[in-house]
Amino acid sequence: MKKVKIIKISAVWCGACLITDKAWKKLKENYDFESVELDYDMDEEEVAKLSAKTVLPDFIFFVDDQEVDRLVGEVSYEELESKLLEVRK
Repeated sequence: MKKVKIIKISAVWCGACLITDKAWKKLKENYDFESVELDYDMDEEEVAKLSAKTVLPDFIFFVDDQEVDRLVGEVSYEELESKLLEVRK
């Protein structure tokens, strides 16, 4: 089975991040994948290495440690779930 990791980059001042939090938590409860959460302001070095977008949240999908896709901005649970299932194939 493929090793999937999702890095979520968000910020406390980001309204879309707060809206997306519920969907993110539900995804983590329903599926088994590695998750990492970074703060846009507090984790500047790591965020810069990932070429984070200026629109947040930035969900970066990795399969076997290779970046395969991103979802940027306010997304629904269904969008997160769909992307996770797509990259796990």
